[in-house]
Amino acid sequence: MRGRPLHADPTVAPLPGGPAGPRRQGAPVGAVSSTQHVGAAVPQVTVDYQVARHIAGQIARRREELLKIRPGVDRATEEQRCLGWINEAVALWADAHASERGVGTTAQEEHALRRSVYDLLYRAGRLQPYLDDERVEDIIIQGPHEVWLDYGDGQRRRVGPIADSEDELLEMLRELARDSGYSERTISTASPTLALSLQDGSRLQAITGLGPMTYAVIRRHRVSHADLDDLVRLGTIDSVLREFLGACVRAEKNVMIAGKQKAGKTTLLRAMLREFDPECRFATIQTEDELFAHANGYHRQVVSLVGRESNGEKDVTGRGAGEITLLDLMHPALRMSLERIVVGEVRGPEVVAMMQALTNGSGGNLCTIHARRPDIIFDRIAELYALAQGNLSEQLAYRQTANGLDFIVYVDMTDETQIGGRRHRYVSHVLELTGIGENGRPATNEVFSPGTEFGDLRAVPRMDPGCIDDLLRVGFDSSLLQQVYGAWTAPLPLKVGVSR
Repeated sequence: MRGRPLHADPTVAPLPGGPAGPRRQGAPVGAVSSTQHVGAAVPQVTVDYQVARHIAGQIARRREELLKIRPGVDRATEEQRCLGWINEAVALWADAHASERGVGTTAQEEHALRRSVYDLLYRAGRLQPYLDDERVEDIIIQGPHEVWLDYGDGQRRRVGPIADSEDELLEMLRELARDSGYSERTISTASPTLALSLQDGSRLQAITGLGPMTYAVIRRHRVSHADLDDLVRLGTIDSVLREFLGACVRAEKNVMIAGKQKAGKTTLLRAMLREFDPECRFATIQTEDELFAHANGYHRQVVSLVGRESNGEKDVTGRGAGEITLLDLMHPALRMSLERIVVGEVRGPEVVAMMQALTNGSGGNLCTIHARRPDIIFDRIAELYALAQGNLSEQLAYRQTANGLDFIVYVDMTDETQIGGRRHRYVSHVLELTGIGENGRPATNEVFSPGTEFGDLRAVPRMDPGCIDDLLRVGFDSSLLQQVYGAWTAPLPLKVGVSR
């Protein structure tokens, strides 16, 4: 019965005996629950998880009795009662531990145990300290005993186990699915893959039964509520490109964000959504919710639609029973009186419906797509068209892309962590689509491209777009595009220089 953070959740109110004062959602608290957890900001305290599980089992049984006696008890009261029981149980354990070993426990040890019991009952169990660490970008799980953390600076470190067995790991993953509202999603030998968004917005992908152990990766969104100004401060874009992208959104241009995995496409998409008017009515269509637009406290008219996986059975057509794809969601979404449509990631046949929406409906739609280089984006779109029902032609893909899209923004990443550097994420290109060109492929203008002639990989202005008048009408200052270096004051600080 773990689930939504409430008043008793230590992320908004400290556990009894813990640090005082209000805390914001998701920040680390007090002690961590593994001696191998890396972090200078918090002390390292060992937690005996056999003890934590034993206490959690006791509290769970008392909670069940409480709910039988008082079935209408509200969630906050239930959690407060459980916190009191956790305090009592940990105090009894501390007394018994001191009597048995002749050494008393510290306040930090008791607080870490209380937190671990609470996490087992109401949050992500032994995973929770790593979800709370804002520096962690990826949690890589290779079975129950081998867990690695990828940090935003490129470091990778191994930490303690998150389960004692494969069965315990699988039950943890199922519990995460239930707690995240995906009651139809599970993981087993019959249903060997699991994809979902956790309550904090992290993305989980797991595989079991197809190898020697269960594998999972949790991708955390460390920059989940950034706007375009924040991306300027992070160095992803400069102030010139910030004004240009904002104007594209306000002028209702259809924009596709492309890039490598982990380059920051979703982060840029979320930031561009903040350029929508707060009263704008739009839909987000995703396989897992990673945009959080309906819950960001800014937009008021969001139709948030998330696809649904099959229950593992097949219907008479051979399709997974209960499955709802992004393509299934696209058609009803178009009847919801929307001003704009946002597709979190175009990765399959839904690209056809997306392009139809771009060509038939109003402008201002956004989406993302994976592509290793800017020059293969159109081929990538054509590949997705070929996967669609009816094996649609490459020429149709090119034509609808040219007719539907106004701009493509390419997000790149340069990783120098193997030579002692860091990961650099930045926008490198902005391409304007200008119609059909040679061989039926979309023709483009490079409005922004890398400043390689002065040693930079980041986007700098190259020319006015053909639709400059539309941007001027929403307040864009065209003189910004005359700044040869953009607003960059120095090239990207790379260890390996840029070939000029």
